[in-house]
Amino acid sequence: MENSYVLQLQEPKFKEFYLSYSGYAQCGPLHCYGPASRPHYIIHFVLKGKGMYQASGQKHYLSAGQGFLIEPGTQTFYQADKDDPWSYLWIGVGGSKAGRYIRDIGLNSEQLIFRSESGEKLKEIVLDILKHTEMTTANLFYLQGRLYDFFSVLARDVVIDSYVGTMKGKEYGKESGYIKEAMAFIRNEYANGIGVNELAQHLNVSRSYLYTLFMKGLNISPRDFLQKYRITRARELLVLTELSVEAVGTSCGYGTAERFARAFKQEIGMTPTQFRKYYRNENRRNLETAGDELEKLLNG
Repeated sequence: MENSYVLQLQEPKFKEFYLSYSGYAQCGPLHCYGPASRPHYIIHFVLKGKGMYQASGQKHYLSAGQGFLIEPGTQTFYQADKDDPWSYLWIGVGGSKAGRYIRDIGLNSEQLIFRSESGEKLKEIVLDILKHTEMTTANLFYLQGRLYDFFSVLARDVVIDSYVGTMKGKEYGKESGYIKEAMAFIRNEYANGIGVNELAQHLNVSRSYLYTLFMKGLNISPRDFLQKYRITRARELLVLTELSVEAVGTSCGYGTAERFARAFKQEIGMTPTQFRKYYRNENRRNLETAGDELEKLLNG
């Protein structure tokens, strides 16, 4: 469970570097996101509490004052601590120069974790972004300026955490290679309706060995992993796009709308249509009172 406030920009006005979405979430114990890959760069910053971020075979245990980078197309999973669940803010960016600007502040695929002493300033910027919900020309220019403010803060005082809070994923030699290849295959082919059989055939291993690999390396079965990956991607499409529910299901590898609706309800507890309506209505209500409510949440 989480209490979240999210602003999405459907049509970016700027092509080289632009804000795609921004938000804040106060998570419940063990609340998680993923496994999934995202279409944009996303920078998370932890304001309170603790949690775990997993990417590229590494687990990073983070607390207040630390942040992490999600790269486009990279398989990620993150989860709030059981006893001290985190609250964090985030900014997602895209554009032809987004990768360059991310590297300018010291982050890249080899360096995903950072620290900053400017949490209050980053919070102020994101709170301000969340208050500018009307997509007028004036607001779009204003939001672009706030995006550069956010990066300016990070460029001034980011401290790179190379080892603190990081636990490298267990190395199983050949088994680790299988997992990496499986992740790449799922990322590239999930929309084509692949199942456990196709995954095992691609790796040239038996279903039983594939199950052992996933349980040993990821603590989840390949079938459950595929379902969670697809449903996480479907949630994003339902929220961030105007695709029909049927088109979302097809984009995530479900052959029929009925099969998609059944799998989605099993995982989320409501139908895709219900989820889209609930999420957008709840987020709209949250954003209408974002100033006062967010200040109470972040300072309370």
